[in-house]
Amino acid sequence: MLETETQISTWQWQSWNGLPYLTCSLLQNWQHGFFTQQFYPNVPENLVEVLEPNAKVYRVKQVHGNRVLTPQEIEVEIREQQLQESEDKFPPADGIVSNSSQQAIWVASADCTPALIGDVQTGRVSAIHAGWRGTAQRIIPNAIARFVEYGSILENLRLVMGPAIAGEVYQVSEQVAAEVGASFIPKEQADTPEAILAVLQSMSQSPISEDPHPERVRLDVRRVNYLQLIGLGIRPEQIAIAPYCTYQQPEYFFSYRRTKQKQVQWSGIVSK
Repeated sequence: MLETETQISTWQWQSWNGLPYLTCSLLQNWQHGFFTQQFYPNVPENLVEVLEPNAKVYRVKQVHGNRVLTPQEIEVEIREQQLQESEDKFPPADGIVSNSSQQAIWVASADCTPALIGDVQTGRVSAIHAGWRGTAQRIIPNAIARFVEYGSILENLRLVMGPAIAGEVYQVSEQVAAEVGASFIPKEQADTPEAILAVLQSMSQSPISEDPHPERVRLDVRRVNYLQLIGLGIRPEQIAIAPYCTYQQPEYFFSYRRTKQKQVQWSGIVSK
């Protein structure tokens, strides 16, 4: 068992109008939820009623990058897009960090990792969409850098990764695995894809495992994000990872890898 595999008691199934969603005790200070496919096709503007009906909703156009915006920055870009008569309703980004109270911030996911972060001292929160591309670009550390920019200290952060595709069933190319591995393995330790793969394979509780197909491996993206966090100085007890797989639990979650359909579940948190 990984040290990040928390007891089931850390995670609670909640119900709203008979529909199930998940919460995590690490984020008990905040209204939050990892919503299931049963809430589809509701969007954050509807789902906020479950968490805090009076909160203002913020979301972005997710592009598998590492850009993290504040609600204030989102509002500025939306106004600019309206002036330019852009077809995009929301600015491109994959993370949001709150800059005031009563802000409900949201990300959508299918197999990618939805991450929610809270600062127990300031009440500031973040919602992040971390697929393998965003993880390779260190989006969660980027979000933490914005917390620090606003005065947070690392020991006050609580970081929770919700349901996502599990490493045991997520097949990727060796090139993808090496690109993701480079996000936390120092260049002086390994500076080629082959060397990075060798380091990954030699690790205890490695984020990659063997795949029967040549030049393929299985990749645990949440484990990579965990290792990035530990590298920043975050302690294991500040992190929780949901013991749920979107691919293997079709009764609760959409999975693009499983169905090839663009259906998502939403995750959100409200700042204090």
